[in-house]
Amino acid sequence: MSARPHEVTEQQVQEDLIRLDAYRDQLNALLQQHQILEASRADHLRARESLEGIDRAPPTAELLLPLGGEAFVRGGVDRTAPVLIGIGSGVVAEMERPKVVELLAQRLVRIEEATREIEGQMNSLNERIQQLSRRLDSIARATTQPSDVGRD
Repeated sequence: MSARPHEVTEQQVQEDLIRLDAYRDQLNALLQQHQILEASRADHLRARESLEGIDRAPPTAELLLPLGGEAFVRGGVDRTAPVLIGIGSGVVAEMERPKVVELLAQRLVRIEEATREIEGQMNSLNERIQQLSRRLDSIARATTQPSDVGRD
């Protein structure tokens, strides 16, 4: 006895459940990537704003230079000195300040583009999850309602 074409088989439901789990796993991975991009964006914004703040400060201004672990040292910055910036794979390059500001701005644009792309993927995946969830819910309601009638 075969199932009618409009009936959903148990195998199809199982496949939908597996697909739903896979979609949720993909969404979680995208959320993690989004968080990494947001942290990187914030880091790049801080770097750019710090360079701009140094340029606006009086030449004799004393600055607090972060060392990490919430530790700082007082000091000053030579505005004519080049800036060290990471260029990937643990490599650091020495560049003039305007070039570093430009590089940071370019990186911010790429980070924001990647963030928008991931957000689009997340929205698309979330729509698929919602659609599949509604489908599974309607199947569950359809299979429980007829069998519950007359069982008292």
